[in-house]
Amino acid sequence: MQRSSPPPPVPWVSTTTFHSLPTPAPSPQLLPHLPDGYPITNRPDDFNRTVRMGFQNMDNLQRQRLLAELLDLCNNEQLVFVSNYISPRLKRDFLKELPIEISLHILSFINDPKTLSRASCVSKFWHTLLNDEFTWKNLCVRHHYRRRSSVSLSSPPSPTSSESSDLSSNKRSSHFSYKDHFRRRYIVESNWKNGGRTLVTHISTDVGVVTSLQMCRNYIVVGMDNKKIHVFVASDGKHVKTLTGHEGGVWALQYIDEVLVSGGCDRDVRVWDLNTGQCKHVLHGHTSTVRSLKMKDKRIAVSGSRDTLLRVWDIQEGVLLHLLAGHEASVRCMEIHGDLVVSGSYDCTARVWDLTTGQCLHVLHGHYSQIYSIAFDGERIITGSLDSTARVWSPTSGQCLGILQGHTSLVGQIQLKDTTLVTGGSDGAIRIWDLETYQCIHRMAAHDNSVTCLQFDNKRIVSGGNDGHVKLWDIRTGTFIRELTSAGNAVWRLAFNDTKAVILLQREGKTIMEVLDFEADS
Repeated sequence: MQRSSPPPPVPWVSTTTFHSLPTPAPSPQLLPHLPDGYPITNRPDDFNRTVRMGFQNMDNLQRQRLLAELLDLCNNEQLVFVSNYISPRLKRDFLKELPIEISLHILSFINDPKTLSRASCVSKFWHTLLNDEFTWKNLCVRHHYRRRSSVSLSSPPSPTSSESSDLSSNKRSSHFSYKDHFRRRYIVESNWKNGGRTLVTHISTDVGVVTSLQMCRNYIVVGMDNKKIHVFVASDGKHVKTLTGHEGGVWALQYIDEVLVSGGCDRDVRVWDLNTGQCKHVLHGHTSTVRSLKMKDKRIAVSGSRDTLLRVWDIQEGVLLHLLAGHEASVRCMEIHGDLVVSGSYDCTARVWDLTTGQCLHVLHGHYSQIYSIAFDGERIITGSLDSTARVWSPTSGQCLGILQGHTSLVGQIQLKDTTLVTGGSDGAIRIWDLETYQCIHRMAAHDNSVTCLQFDNKRIVSGGNDGHVKLWDIRTGTFIRELTSAGNAVWRLAFNDTKAVILLQREGKTIMEVLDFEADS
């Protein structure tokens, strides 16, 4: 067998010779997939131009495939270069490219304050946009966070508003911030739902039932069946004075601008100066208990009695202006709006009176049992009766506009605002009505016994009952939120404003007043 000859030796090549060798052409599998017709050339400029032209003519999928293959060929240094080149292009702020009015309009669709807060952290530009008052004013409108001295956020403050208080200073200040206002109101709303604190608790040393309560800007005034009227500071709940002089239980009171009018079992009406605690006038005339009393203003007050009469008083001069006769039984309730007063009686009728002339304009017939509660806003009269119904009346024609049925017992609690009516009954139920349709929107089985007191605003209802519970409800959905305080034996009266609530109840046989605070820093 013949041996094969060894391969010839590889000739030695110098470095100079090696570098002078021509550059090998790129491997075909590493070239981009160019469309047919594009020539491959070894010149770099021509090659780059060819690749660009080919890339421009590819569809999106082909481009992605080519980019993926190129990136697979890159080392770490080249990938870092690509990342640094691409990142600034991906960080482009779309809001910055738009006119600022459009950017603010886009942000106005965000309805959640937590989302807005997170969005303000995106960039300095977004932070600047979200500090714009336009954004926060829109959010205040959507959440119904009105400035308390104004009818709406877009209208000037009303100088006659009974709530004109703390934001009247904002009217004078050019530094009012809707963002700060929203923040404060948002925290207050959260405190209503989840927290708050008991600002003060007063435990009465006297035995007595709370018959009347009024809470306004400066004072909390409490009437008792033990002849006393207690006055507290509204801001901190501190007791400041006790008004004595009635010889029987106080059953009705109201005050406007430090002028207080009260009436009770001694058949007298008394006019007080709340600043000094002095009784300015004692108005005699009724022959039985003064059961209801309302003030038109600081000059005119109307009292209703079990003697079937209403009396119109000039409380500045301390004289009788008109005697309103017509009811055939006790006058149980009344409301004033403008120059009209509406009274409800145990004779099953309500009457509309002209305060200027003292004339009865209409007698409202329809209930077949005693009327215990009444509401009047100038456009509608609502009466609640022991016959378990509420009726809607026209104050101009005296006609019954609708009968609201659903309660199974006395409708003793009524509050009216715009087209929303809330009623509470001795059946323990609370009903929310739409007065445009006369339909019951929500029915809540609120208490195990009679609803003794209730109040609502555009966000919530607070109710108290003979079962001793004080409950908070969402007025839009009718759902129960929580109990505001620990249960007692019975709840007599309650009142609240934006940031505080006053509750008067019996607990362990004692009369207790609690002032709850929901301020932003509570």
